[in-house]
Amino acid sequence: MSAGSVSGQRAAADHGADLLLRLRGRQERMAALLERLARAESPSADREAQEWMLALLAAECEARGLAPRIYRRLGNPLLLAVPRQRRRCRPLQLLLGHCDTVWPVGTLQGMPVERRDGHLYGPGVFDMKGGLVQMLFALEAAFEVVREAGGDGAQSELAVTPILVVSSDEEVGSRSSKRSIVRLARYADRVFVAEPALGRRGRLKTARKGIGRFVVTIEGRAAHAGLAPRTGASAILELSHVVQRLHAMNDPDGGTTVNVGKIDGGLAPNVVAPRARCEVDVRVLTVEAGRRVEAAIHRLRPTVEGVRLHVEGGVRLPPMERTPGNRRLWKIAKEEAAALGLELHQATAGGASDGNLTSPLAPTLDGLGAVGDGAHAEHENVVLDRMPERAALLARLLLAPPLGRSAPAPSPGEQFDD
Repeated sequence: MSAGSVSGQRAAADHGADLLLRLRGRQERMAALLERLARAESPSADREAQEWMLALLAAECEARGLAPRIYRRLGNPLLLAVPRQRRRCRPLQLLLGHCDTVWPVGTLQGMPVERRDGHLYGPGVFDMKGGLVQMLFALEAAFEVVREAGGDGAQSELAVTPILVVSSDEEVGSRSSKRSIVRLARYADRVFVAEPALGRRGRLKTARKGIGRFVVTIEGRAAHAGLAPRTGASAILELSHVVQRLHAMNDPDGGTTVNVGKIDGGLAPNVVAPRARCEVDVRVLTVEAGRRVEAAIHRLRPTVEGVRLHVEGGVRLPPMERTPGNRRLWKIAKEEAAALGLELHQATAGGASDGNLTSPLAPTLDGLGAVGDGAHAEHENVVLDRMPERAALLARLLLAPPLGRSAPAPSPGEQFDD
C-alpha cells in the first residue's frame, strides 16, 4: 500500500462523527430504497422474482462504484459485487446478505409497504432488505470518506477489499449458495453479516446455535386391533417411547434443544400401526454439543418387540461460536460504535444464518442489519432513524485495518466459475 493510501485510510478512520452526520442526511434516500426493494416481492422459490430483485441490487451496486455480476448456474441466482478498481492480492472482507423472503408474491395486497410512527412496515423489510440497504449506503460512505481524505481512488484505498455477496435462498437453507459462501470465507480477513439486529437495543449476534434435522422412522407389523392384536407390533407405541427419549435430551442450561415438531403414522383406528415417523429439530451452542446429541439420536434402539427403528439426518449447520477471531471482531465493533457515540451490545441467537457457515473459517460478526421487529410476522417493520447509525457502524468496520489473516486473496469471481 502506498504512503498516500495509508494516510488516506488513517484520516478516513477519524471521520466518525462526520460519517454519522453524512448518513443521517441520507435517511430519506435509505427509506425510499427500502420501500422500493420491499415492493419487489422476492420469495425464495420464485426464480423470476429473484432475478428482478438482484437486477435492482446490481444497479444500486453500479451506482456506487462496484462491478456486479449475477451467477445463475448455482440453482438460485447469486449476486457478487467487487470494486471496479480492486487491487489484486489485497485481503478481502465479505459483506453477506440475502434478498429472499418467506412471503409469497401477492402478500403486498394484505400487508402493504407503509410508514407509520417512524417505522417502515412491509414484507421482508426487517429480514433482511433493510440490511441490504444499510450495506449499500455503508459502502457508499466508506468510499467517499477515503477519497475525500486524500486517496487517489475510493475503492482502491480501502485497506481490505469489500466483496458484497447477496444470495436468494438463505430462507430455505442456502442450498445453492452455501458452497460459494464457504469458499469465499476461506480467503476472507473477516465477514460482516447484515442480518437483522436482535431486539430494540440493536444487539449484534456474536453467537448462533447450530441446527440439526433428523427423521426417525419406525417399522412395525400390522394386525387387526380387535381380532389379533398380539400378532401385531405397534410402530406408534414405539414412537411414543422415542419421543420421550428425545425430549429427555434437552439441556436448557447448556443451550441444547431437541424438539419433535411433526409426527405421523398408522393406517386406521382398528389396525395396529405398521409404520410411524417423527421429524426432529435440534439446536446446539457448540460443535461438541452437536456431536453428543447427534450420536445419542443415532444410538436410539427399539424397545417394543417386533419393530425396527431407523434414524436419518444430523447436525448439518454448525453453530457460530464465540471464537477468538469473532471476539476480536466484536471488540473492534464496540470501539467503532463508541467513536460514533453509540453503545453496542451482543447476544446469542437461537436461529441460524450464513454466519454459521463462515464463522469456522473467518472472524464473523452478525446482526449488523436493521433494528426493528416482526421477522416472518405480519407486523414486520424497521425503525427508520436507526438505519443511518447502523450503516455508519458498518462503514467504520469496513475502514478498519486488516486483522492479519494470511490466506491468499484470489479473484472473487474465480470462486464461482467451476
